[in-house]
Parts: sequence; structure tokens; C-alpha cells
Amino acid sequence: MLSKVCSAAVNGIEAYPVEVEVNAGFGDTLIVIVGLPDAAVKESRDRVMTALINSGFKFTLGRTTINLAPADVKKEGPSFDLPIAIGMLAASEQLETDQLDNYVMVGELALNGAVRSVKGVLPIALSARQQGKIGILVPPENAAEAAVVAGLKVFPVRNLREAAGFLEGETPIAPVTIDIAGLFGANGDEEIDFAEVKGQENVKRALEIAAAGGHNILLIGPPGTGKSMLAKRLATILPPLTLEEALETTKIHSIVGLLAPGQALITRRPFRAPHHTASDAGLLGGNINPTPGEISLAHHGVLFLDELPEFKRSVLETLRQPLEEGHVTISRAAGTMTFPSQFMLVAAMNPTPDGKMASESRCSPREIQTYLGRISGPLLDRIDLHVEVPAVKFREIASERMGETSAQVRDRVVAARARQQERFRSRPKVTCNARMGTRDLKTWCALDEPAMELLKFAMADLNLSARAYDRVLKVARTIADLANSESIIGDHVSEAIQYRSLDRQIWT
Repeated sequence: MLSKVCSAAVNGIEAYPVEVEVNAGFGDTLIVIVGLPDAAVKESRDRVMTALINSGFKFTLGRTTINLAPADVKKEGPSFDLPIAIGMLAASEQLETDQLDNYVMVGELALNGAVRSVKGVLPIALSARQQGKIGILVPPENAAEAAVVAGLKVFPVRNLREAAGFLEGETPIAPVTIDIAGLFGANGDEEIDFAEVKGQENVKRALEIAAAGGHNILLIGPPGTGKSMLAKRLATILPPLTLEEALETTKIHSIVGLLAPGQALITRRPFRAPHHTASDAGLLGGNINPTPGEISLAHHGVLFLDELPEFKRSVLETLRQPLEEGHVTISRAAGTMTFPSQFMLVAAMNPTPDGKMASESRCSPREIQTYLGRISGPLLDRIDLHVEVPAVKFREIASERMGETSAQVRDRVVAARARQQERFRSRPKVTCNARMGTRDLKTWCALDEPAMELLKFAMADLNLSARAYDRVLKVARTIADLANSESIIGDHVSEAIQYRSLDRQIWT
């Protein structure tokens, strides 16, 4: 007898439907899985048969052929265990139901028949809704994750016997529901706050500008000045995630398997801080079958690279495409994958190899130049703000006076972002000032004569590139938004220029 069960698999960050066809026929007892299965899928044969027997079902005699369609796409992982087992029960007439076409099923089976969690359930649930399915059968640990998809019933199944009983109508299972508004409201207070940082008002101002416009920022200063402390608090002043951004971010983390058991949605902007020994594949994504790397896990959040010159030159150069385009394309023998990577880059570094300022360093000029030369000019041009982080004075450390809280700064950032969203409402791909294209710069970053003369002088004096010119305009536009100004005046341009001058002073 032939049976068909609906399942799905993930390709990149999107899911596609997979039809599990099971045919139980005559001949020698043998189970064959076709449809380009990988090793984990081939092992389903043994897991499923043991789970069926331990769940009280009969051993299937004869030749059983299992086809995973489409047959020209490689299938990975143990998520097909549950649909294969249900298909085998239906093909051997141990399961009588007409509901198989109404549900998508995913789940790994333990040898005792229990259903274990799998990766990528959120994109699979979105695919099931797009197909018009009534519901989806998932492991209990993945139920909350799938339940954020509106218009799709999510049924958690604890074991194979329960799944079969539900499909036959004998075992009722209540669908899981999620209060999405409650998830966003449950963020609570941040564990870290800007008010905890003593001094460094100029750096706080630069971080506020970066957050308001989505700009990349480089912090340069000796050890112990608070670079890492400041960078970690940047996420606390960023605008809250929208539902669409939260879904995109959660999909990526779901595919990699970073969601905690029972976690429904990522409601805080991610903060990723890979070690400087990270490889190209670790940062960019890759392996034989490409999976998202750190820059995609930081999508809609912050990617913090501490000790920037200590990263391999080849690793840093891979950042150029995603910084410019907001996505990364990885080509491998298994295929080409495109992952989103709209993140804010926050980098920190020492000014010299021994960590001291150039005027105090014992390193030779050649050693300093070699150290700084690990960061290429094209990469520096893609970082909008370069900020010096000086040592904190004793009176600031000992002071009891607290600075502004993250909530106070975030209010100004959110107001500036709201002005940008209104400005770019006809351009949905432009989410903030940092994402403006050439056409947007001409429309929204027009300068009066004094401001233009100031920028012209800075271009010649600092030897800025054409890309740096665009970055200055974008930062000036953000400064104007923070000041609630429709026009960009000379003061805004002057402040934007000072955030480009530091790299020229040091690198030359």
C-alpha cells in the first residue's frame, strides 16, 4: 500500500515542502530510503523501526521503499523520523486516517518512540501556512516557536503513539497559542545600562549617533578605557525589534539551533562577539552545506569585533560585501546560499601593538604601521564613525554622579528612527540612514553653501575617499535627525567630519 505524508526541509533560511512517500510491498524484508538522503536521514531507518516496535506497533514485513520528494535536493538531519514513521504505519494499514494531507510533520524519534526537538521549525511552520495546511505536528520543545505563525494550528506530540492517536481522532491535543505582544512586553529591565559607564561622554554621543542611524563604529583606545563596556551597552539603546525583524532573526537562530527549549521568539536585538581566532566560515557562514555564520546571527543586531587587527586579514575582508549590501552570498559545491546580514558593526582596537597611544608607545613607527595596516582602507571606509576612547580620569571614576540611563538615550534614538521611517516610507528596503543609496543622498542630504564648503575643505585636507564622502553625509543626516532638524547645517557636517578624521591622523 502507498501512503503520503507532508513534511518540510530548510534550504538557506527558507523552508520548502517535502513529500514523504512510503510504499509497503512484497519481497524480502528491507527498508530503502531514496531522495538524496544524508547519513542522518539514512539512519532514520533504524531509529524508526525500533521506535515503532517499542511503541507497540507491528514490524513491517516485505520491501518498504521511502521516497523524499523532490528527489533532486539533498535532505539533511533527523527531522524526517516522525513523518517516515507515520507513513510506514499508514502504508502497513496500522493507521487509518484521511488527515495526512492536512498537516505538516517534523520531529526526531528516540528509540522508545519519544519525539525530540529539531532545528528550523519556524521557517517550516511559515512554509506550512503558505501551503494552506491546517496545522503542524512538532516536538513539544518546538511548539512555542511554531506558534508565533498566525493562522496555523500547532500540535505538540510527545511520542509516536500520541501522534498516531491524534491523526486517527482518538487522542485530542490542544493547539498551542502564544501571546506575541506579551513576549515583547516581557523583556524587562536590561542587565547592563549606559548609566554604569563613568565619563566618556564623547564616546556615548558617538554611540547614540550610531544607534540612531544604524551606522558602523570603530572605537580606538588603550586597554582599560571601557571600549568593550561601551560596545556591550550599545544594544540597550537600539530601537525595539519589530515583529517582522523578530521573525527574521528567530528564523536564523532556529536553523542554527540556538533557540532555547520552549523559546518562541527572539525579542531583543542580538549581540554577537566572535573571538579574533574565528575563521572565514565561522564569521561568514559556510561548511560543505552552507549555514549562517556570526554576521547572519547578528542580523538586526550588533556584531562586536574586539581587537580588530588581531583578526585574520582574509576574515576582515569578507565583511566588505555584507557591510555594503546587507546580505552575504556563499557558493559551495552543494549550492549557493544567500543569508541576510543587516547588522551594526562595532569594532574596538588598540592604537599600537603594546596598547599605548602612539605618543607614549615604545614600538617603532614601522611596527605601528604594520599593526594598523592589518585593517585595509576599503574596510575602514565602510565604518562610518571612528572614535578615540581616552583613559578615564580619576575624578570621573570616583564621582558618584550617574550619567543618562539607556532608556533616556533610547527614547531619542527611537524618535530619530521614527523620522527616518517616515522619510523612507516609500522605500521599504531603506530601514535607516546608513542604508541610503546614491539617489536617497541627493534627495535627503542636500547641503547649503557654507556646509558644502566645509565638506569640500575636509575632503581635500583629510584625503577622504568618495565612499567616505557618502558616509559623512549619512552621519550628518542622522545628527540632524537627533536634533529634530529637517535641514543639514554646518554644525551637523562639522560633527560628522570629526568622526572621520581620527583614522587619517593615526594611519598617516
